[in-house]
Amino acid sequence: MEYTKLGTTGMDVSRICLGAMSYGVPNRGGHPWSLDYDDALPFFRQAVEGGINFFDTADIYSDGTSEEITGRALRELTDRDEVVIATKVFMPLKKGPNRGGLSRKAIMQGIDNSLRRLGVDHVDLYQIHRWDYDTPIEETLEALHDVVKAGKARYLGASSMWSWQFAQALALQEHHGWSRFVTMQNHYNLLYREEEREMLPLCADAGIGSIPWSPLARGRLTRDWDTSTARAETDDFGKTLYRDTDRRIVDAVAEIAGKRGVTRAQVALSWVANRPAVSAPIVGATKEKHLAEALGALDVDLDESENAALEEHYVTREPVGHT
Repeated sequence: MEYTKLGTTGMDVSRICLGAMSYGVPNRGGHPWSLDYDDALPFFRQAVEGGINFFDTADIYSDGTSEEITGRALRELTDRDEVVIATKVFMPLKKGPNRGGLSRKAIMQGIDNSLRRLGVDHVDLYQIHRWDYDTPIEETLEALHDVVKAGKARYLGASSMWSWQFAQALALQEHHGWSRFVTMQNHYNLLYREEEREMLPLCADAGIGSIPWSPLARGRLTRDWDTSTARAETDDFGKTLYRDTDRRIVDAVAEIAGKRGVTRAQVALSWVANRPAVSAPIVGATKEKHLAEALGALDVDLDESENAALEEHYVTREPVGHT
């Protein structure tokens, strides 16, 4: 396994992060395809044995049960001091007032509930899942700073938002001397490259580590365009992200994979992992081959002509995934 610093921090992370959205109680939350503890444990074991030390989850995944499974699995399999645990706050787990968002109240409740479910006394990376338009950003940033100073999180991160919002937040953190965001978990893959306009250049300039979500485009880049899966059929959010013209990019991935004798996932993941500012793409795994392919992607070194072939059919689009 290759390791890198997370952004400009001194913390070492594997160049592949295991995303835990696939793990949780199936009848809890909105992911009926998720795997419960017994079925999820082999993937955490495979990750640890493969050298992955970076694990990402969120309070909203499977109504909090993803955090429970992640914490339990890591306690069983590895030393807490060696792993980097990331989670997120913003999405409401239940209906009612003060159940979500990024108010001081929501953040303080959220971190304590996440720590309880994970079974740890701190997380290494605490991320805001989206931008909260109903709370002053200063309130959010000061509360996050207090979470770090209380020892409940080591670093802070953000997820999909507009570049001007992220720039504003970074400026306010610097102005007030508050703990700074060190990562951006953004939507980025061969089928969605709008982050190249502003967000990734901002991250590169500010020393922010990008940890892209959906680097394989919800699996679209790993199979023929017209092939479907049980997850794809029930993934309402995923249906909003891509469009039919993307099939030309999928075909290019397949052609390069065939010529190289590697999998499509390895080609697509190698492309993302080697983009400027990217620290570690976040991959999901519900089959043993998924993680094996992800680990093998780090050995695939695409040349200039292959990168050009993968990129030539991209058509710009309106940004999606921010809200």
